[in-house]
Amino acid sequence: MENTYLNEKDFKLLLNELNAYRETLTLAQWDMRTKIPRKAVAQRTEVVGFLADKQHQLETSEKMKFFIDVLKDKTEDPIIQKIVEECEENYERNRKIPNNEYKDYVMLQSKSEAIWQEAREKDDFSLFQPYLEELVDYNKRFADYWGYEDNVYDALLHTYEPGMTTKTLDNVFPKLRDSLSKLVDRIQRSTDKPDATILKGHFPKENQKSFTIEILRQMGYDFESGRLDDTIHPFAISLNLNDVRITTRYDEEDFRMAVFGTIHEGGHALYEQNISKKLANTPLATGTSMGIHESQSLFWENFVGRSKDFWANHFELFKSYAPKHLQTIDRNDFYRAINEVKPSLIRIEADELTYSLHIMIRYELEKALINGEIKVKDLPRLWNEKMVDYLGIEPPTDREGVLQDIHWAGGDFGYFPSYALGYMYAAQFNHFLSREMNVGELIAEGNFTKIGQWMTDNIHQYGKTKKPLEIIKNVTNEPLNQKYLIDYLTTKYTDIYNL
Repeated sequence: MENTYLNEKDFKLLLNELNAYRETLTLAQWDMRTKIPRKAVAQRTEVVGFLADKQHQLETSEKMKFFIDVLKDKTEDPIIQKIVEECEENYERNRKIPNNEYKDYVMLQSKSEAIWQEAREKDDFSLFQPYLEELVDYNKRFADYWGYEDNVYDALLHTYEPGMTTKTLDNVFPKLRDSLSKLVDRIQRSTDKPDATILKGHFPKENQKSFTIEILRQMGYDFESGRLDDTIHPFAISLNLNDVRITTRYDEEDFRMAVFGTIHEGGHALYEQNISKKLANTPLATGTSMGIHESQSLFWENFVGRSKDFWANHFELFKSYAPKHLQTIDRNDFYRAINEVKPSLIRIEADELTYSLHIMIRYELEKALINGEIKVKDLPRLWNEKMVDYLGIEPPTDREGVLQDIHWAGGDFGYFPSYALGYMYAAQFNHFLSREMNVGELIAEGNFTKIGQWMTDNIHQYGKTKKPLEIIKNVTNEPLNQKYLIDYLTTKYTDIYNL
């Protein structure tokens, strides 16, 4: 027993060391996406590579293997047992990648993100193409190292959504696409459409920021454990449970970008801030998957922030910050306008109904890339063709097309499906949450405490101690079911468009 205690104590020291590298690396990456001077990128890339290499060495060290062997199934502490299981999975996956390859890959990620920003600014895909080709090659190689059963893409998908497979996605996505397309067709035939032009006009950045900060506070975001910054592509990032940062992007001619984007990232942050403190400084102190993470951000952005009940409570607050041209708008006209269905070029500006179609485009392209069915050089053309096929619009520039997202620049292949999965998860959670309390009434009262507590009790607190499919089953008593999202969207947009 004494030896087990000593081993657990030493194991925690190793975890602390590992976490120190992870946190420092995360801080460096946050800085690169927000504040770093352009000329500093090359040096920072070297630092990021060094830190990532040290982290990788610890995760695959003999010391780590020793603790896995002596503690697995032998400790009486259930949290230690879960940590050991997580470390074992990381060990088995990471040790298959040579240290030098991993270090080179992380450095490539940092360089690639910087080049992507330049390529996006200059609307020049050719600048980014060679970096993306390298990233694709690395991901193919890593997938082969890790192994897979049916599809090479499954090995990458597992990184972000453990338990999910290409086979499942290829079954669920066509059903979702078919239902969404039919609903979009009905909406396009409607003679009672909202007028979104009433929302346009100059809205000062500082006023937008002040409004969104008030909303974040009401949601429960703790500014003493976080901060809000500007960036090109909004994201949330967790250094530790007491330092969870969010970013947003302001458009002074269209407030929707920042308002709904900030609520979205706030949903991510609430997840990280409400993980059990018992998991602090361990590999379990993060969301269980990107799909479950997206369920939280999309729940707050759409099921709360875009709801009629939300604006029943917050419209007067909004107008207190809004410019003159928005002061006389009817609240129902405003609600209908912010929920207009109109195929858009930019994913993060997409309406609720067409959002998942953007994800399916990216999923199909990156799956084809990883399976060697298409080449990187053909992406701009193929992207535009799929945009026409799925959304009926063609990007006039690559900046508005293939270069709009940062994910591929960061090597995040297998990530995109989590957005659509998260939307389906959110609808499923919302359905069962609504069985336990009057969600609309709480939102209309501006009382988010009960809603937030339900999310913490059922999802947040567990961090990675539960797998995503386990959480879905425990909370809803059934596996992933796209029906709830389809029903939600059909009900909402039948009302908005008087179908």
